[in-house]
Amino acid sequence: MPQDAYERAGGRLPGDPVPDPGLGDATPHSAPRHGGPKDTGRRRISYARAFVRALPALLIVTGILYDYLTPSDFTAAPLLTAAPLVAAPLYSLRGTVLTGTLTIAALVTVHLKLGIALNVDSVTEVVTVATAVGLAVLINILVRRSDERLASVREIAESAQRAVLPEPAERIGGLEVAARYEAAQTDAYIGGDLYAVQDSPHGVRLVVGDVRGKGMGAVAAVAVVIGAFREAAEQEATLEAVAGRLERALAREGTRRDGLDAFEGFTTAVLAEIPHGEDAVRIVNRGHPPPLLLHTDGTLVALAAEDPALPLGMGELGAWPDRAVRAGFPRGATLLVHTDGLSEARDGRGDFYDPVACLAGRLFAGPGALLTALADEVRRHAGGALADDMALLAVRRPQLVDGVLDRCHEG
Repeated sequence: MPQDAYERAGGRLPGDPVPDPGLGDATPHSAPRHGGPKDTGRRRISYARAFVRALPALLIVTGILYDYLTPSDFTAAPLLTAAPLVAAPLYSLRGTVLTGTLTIAALVTVHLKLGIALNVDSVTEVVTVATAVGLAVLINILVRRSDERLASVREIAESAQRAVLPEPAERIGGLEVAARYEAAQTDAYIGGDLYAVQDSPHGVRLVVGDVRGKGMGAVAAVAVVIGAFREAAEQEATLEAVAGRLERALAREGTRRDGLDAFEGFTTAVLAEIPHGEDAVRIVNRGHPPPLLLHTDGTLVALAAEDPALPLGMGELGAWPDRAVRAGFPRGATLLVHTDGLSEARDGRGDFYDPVACLAGRLFAGPGALLTALADEVRRHAGGALADDMALLAVRRPQLVDGVLDRCHEG
């Protein structure tokens, strides 16, 4: 099958089942229809934003008409005072100053037209509005400085995340790789979920984990786990030994912590090894949701542990050794490892998102397409707000097309 035809077929081989309309990476089956409640909500938000931004101008026009059309005993000072104050957090400094200037100019013009510019009440009204303009300019300056500090903090957070949790390369050891981190909190960048992929003399090894707790303590544990994994993946001969190194690293970290985390800190994790030249994967599961293996015919298999083990950091509670589970990993198949932020996402009725039921029978062009569709679908299921962070890692073994290694997704 020519490569260009393979690409147009979305990564399917002749004879492979074609997914139902609305399935796969192009249009997930739960995508809302146009004109639905969510589209209506977005339009309402858009209209509300447009109205708020136009509000200063509306207040100025309304105030001027009120001053012009009513007796001199009536005043529109409250409306005209509100205009620059409303503009302050919405507009730039230039826009705020321009709004205030127009407000004062329009007010003075109306008073001149009515011949009351020198009345005590008129002068008081102008002074009141001018004072509000000065306060609006000050508010605008303070808001802008706060925004700049917030933007700086976000940049630092992003840099810290890239340092602690770097994005893996698209190809590692001949495998296609994609990773995605979805934070539960808007604009949050760092959490307790982790992933790492590394080529080694023993094969491509990976880890996906979820540290108990939140905040900088969880981030510190993430750094410990990933650092220990990078070293152990290169040096240890077996996957079980890698898990033992992570256990010891967390135990050392626990002795340096104070308070509750010193005794109850733990990390659920899945470690996997894909040996070079073998269509297989070996998995050690330490209290984590089982990985999912998606085959080219749409079949999905959950690679559950035969002997469930305790999470990392709780080794003192059980002395049994880790035992890796071996499973077939044929060409074209995709291994998906995720944290419980995926499987514990709830909809409005409290129903959990079931990745096994929702992904079975579906085909995706590659790991990136799978994670994009999955993340979008989970957010829709949860109404746009996740209850927990979610880390996703997908690894695809390229398949052979007419005896040639498929590289249509490379670069």
